[in-house]
Amino acid sequence: MYFQTLDEKKECVAVFRDGDLFWNEIPKDLTKTWKYSAFLDDLPNVEYAHIYSGGKSLDEACPDDLRDKWSEVFNKLRAYHRSFFEAKINLNENCFYELVPEKFLIDYCRARNQITKYVLENCSKPDNYDFLVDVTKMLTDIRYQRLNIDTSPLNQRAHSLRVRDFLKKIKNLQPYINYNLFGSVTGRLTVEKGSFPILNLDKTYRSILKPNNDWFVELDYNAAELRTLLALSEKQQPTEDIHDWNMNVVYRGALDRDEAKKRVFAWLYNPNSNDFLSNRAYDRGKVKERYWDGKRVKNPYGREIESDEFHALNYILQSTTNDIILRQALKIHKMLKGRKSNIAFTMHDSIVLDFSEDDQHMVQDLYETFAKNDFGIFKTSAKAGKNFGDMKDLWIK
Repeated sequence: MYFQTLDEKKECVAVFRDGDLFWNEIPKDLTKTWKYSAFLDDLPNVEYAHIYSGGKSLDEACPDDLRDKWSEVFNKLRAYHRSFFEAKINLNENCFYELVPEKFLIDYCRARNQITKYVLENCSKPDNYDFLVDVTKMLTDIRYQRLNIDTSPLNQRAHSLRVRDFLKKIKNLQPYINYNLFGSVTGRLTVEKGSFPILNLDKTYRSILKPNNDWFVELDYNAAELRTLLALSEKQQPTEDIHDWNMNVVYRGALDRDEAKKRVFAWLYNPNSNDFLSNRAYDRGKVKERYWDGKRVKNPYGREIESDEFHALNYILQSTTNDIILRQALKIHKMLKGRKSNIAFTMHDSIVLDFSEDDQHMVQDLYETFAKNDFGIFKTSAKAGKNFGDMKDLWIK
């Protein structure tokens, strides 16, 4: 049974099915729709066309024979969104279906149904579909958690033009993080336009973010992509900081830590570099041979990416590391379900928890769960702070 949701938020329960609108209840025979909404969490067998399409928008996925009808509906939708913006109505804090006429909702959902049907009938189900659904659910939970933003720590620097420009930009953004699961070829998360820019937030501005609970707790892999390369090379993971290990073991004490770090990264991302000591320690040739067939990369989780030789190793490492991080985040998300603590956001190699003191007893288990992934135990650092700009090391066994 094809159906459409009228909002993505958990508290905004409304469904279109078979020509009718259902408010505050979910019919039981729902199986196919365009996109996940938070109130569908308990429906396990729904097929989401948005994921089948590889993250395309409805407009991008619309076939030519439906274009005229969809354009008519889509133009009305954009007009409504413009009016909401001008009236300063925040859709993150209001139910969409309460703001537009019922006739438009029906026309809109019928058009969505047609595009959904086309995509499900013409696109192959991704091999990692279940994983993508689970990540979508987690990112949807994060999306509707309002950030606690306090710009007062920047007041003393407000004389700076750069700081004033940043404060102006933040004022015009919604205090929410809307990740795009399909925004990069490697699967690395990006954020949507208008979202709080967590992934490229300058470190000097991080102090504006405060937890809604008691603490931020960050779990971060030490040199994640290098550790992924070691894992894929079937080499043992160093228990110490990997740059110290490179300095002492790989480069035999001939370089200091900073020099060793620069050397290994210069080698790692330059396929034309013939650094014998780095090659011997990490064996990137073996990894590239195993996961690149000359045209496509296929990482250990089955993610496939078209690639030339120059980009192959980078795609292997970045996509695999990303898939590891997201799988660990899913474990943490599941552990915190129903608790005050939650995942506030994810960075590229880390996750940041909005942590309640009520859950202190879980810190060790959370740390160990994150550190132990499908390829072994990656050295992990833990930090905590009352704001994201002042994070101190946590000592965990």
